[in-house]
Formats: sequence, structure tokens, C-alpha cells
Amino acid sequence: MVRETVEIGVVVERRTLDNPWVDHAWMPVAALVGAPAATPWTVLEQTAKLVRYYAGTFAIEFFGTDTTMYRENLRSQRPSLWIALRHTDAAPGVVVRLVTADSSEAEALTATNTDIVDAVSMPVEIQKRLAAFVDAHHVERPFVKRKRDRADPEAMARRGPGSDHRDDEE
Repeated sequence: MVRETVEIGVVVERRTLDNPWVDHAWMPVAALVGAPAATPWTVLEQTAKLVRYYAGTFAIEFFGTDTTMYRENLRSQRPSLWIALRHTDAAPGVVVRLVTADSSEAEALTATNTDIVDAVSMPVEIQKRLAAFVDAHHVERPFVKRKRDRADPEAMARRGPGSDHRDDEE
């Protein structure tokens, strides 16, 4: 399988909320090109309502089988990276679970409703790298519509009304 890995830095923030049930919310804010020299969970900005952190360096993996999704992402109005955060008991309260350029992979993470998944702008340098990967590895696959088996209209007639279908198995 063709695969390429790119390192990025991730910036997240913790916002104070005026809500009777939840006192704060975490959200991804930005992706940085490369691996900045700062240590993970360095405070970048702090106000009364928010704390912005450099969460650390993370790898994005590009897979040759996902080039169709990458191409659609690059063609969109706002090419994005999706960052998934997961709550944890360890300080500061979240961990970065995944960074991806594939919107369907990000959508799959929302199914459990346990992760915080949000899109951030994809840096131009990453867009160029992803475009080169797509150009080198994309294979156009024709859409094949699945054909359903034809229904057997006599199937229901063979079993009379009120018959137990388990009798057929004996």
C-alpha cells in the first residue's frame, strides 16, 4: 500500500462557557506546518475566557487508496484537515486522537459521539504536498452500480398464508 506521512503541529483551545451544564469546551484551532520547537501543551495565549495551547506534533498519513477523498478536499472552497480530540482525565483534559485530510474518516469518528472533531484550514504547504501525492498515486475507478437480484414472485405463493417458514427448513 502506498503511504506518506507528514508532520504537523496542532493548536487547540479551551473556552470558558456560560452554561449551567458545561463549564468549558475544547476545540481544534489550527494546524502548523512541520514540528515547532515548543513542547507539547505549551500555553500560547491566555485570557479570562480562553486558553490556547500548542498540543504537540502529530503525523498525518496519506494513503494511496484515499486519493479520491483527498482530491475532493483539495477542490473544495476551503481545503481542510480534521482534528479529533478525546477527553481524558490527565491534564490538560484532552488528547489529540487523530489528524486527517479525509473527510469520511473524520465523519466516522463522529459516530460514537465521544470525540470532538472539527475542521481547520489546511496550510498551503500541506495542500501542495497532498496535491503532489494525489497526482502521483490517484487511480480513477469507474463507478459500478450494484444490481439487485430479481425478486421471485412465486416465492411467497409457495408458502401459504399462516404457514410457518421454519417448516420449510425441516
